[in-house]
Amino acid sequence: MASTFRKLKLHELGRIDTEHYRSVLKIPLIVVLDNIRSLHNIGSVFRTCDAFLIQEIWLTGFTAQPPHREIQKTALGSTETVKWQYFKDAKEAIQKLKNKGFRIVPLEQAQGSTDIRKFSVKPDDKIALVLGNEVDGVSENYMSAADEVLEIPQEGTKHSLNVSVSAGIALWEVFRRMYKE
Repeated sequence: MASTFRKLKLHELGRIDTEHYRSVLKIPLIVVLDNIRSLHNIGSVFRTCDAFLIQEIWLTGFTAQPPHREIQKTALGSTETVKWQYFKDAKEAIQKLKNKGFRIVPLEQAQGSTDIRKFSVKPDDKIALVLGNEVDGVSENYMSAADEVLEIPQEGTKHSLNVSVSAGIALWEVFRRMYKE
């Protein structure tokens, strides 16, 4: 019995172009990359944010900024579509997020965290999802400012996921709760 599935060609995917992307309504979510070391992880998060219509990325601390060849390898041009800002100081970024009415929501393994499957979003929520350093996790600045902490449940022997993998899981979960057609 032959399969009825056929891979779609790029021109069949119905993707929007860069100009149209800029005018599309984004979900009120800012992704904060807090001291991310890997340029490939940064690029991957940009690409995922493009896929899920994320409002903006804020880069803080020593997180590298575009344009950079190593970021572009995984971003595939999404640094041109997704708006981004850089803040050297996390406290400045936190204050601006709070002033704009964003809930600070780190993704971290922490006492009192919320299982991401149980995360709820209200219709007018504005969320700042904070992703932390590959070794040390989310910095204390963001943890002490947190309104809620999300955690991805893990059952295996390893203690963590790669930050870009965690970003993909978390962004999908938040996107599907916030996206309004």
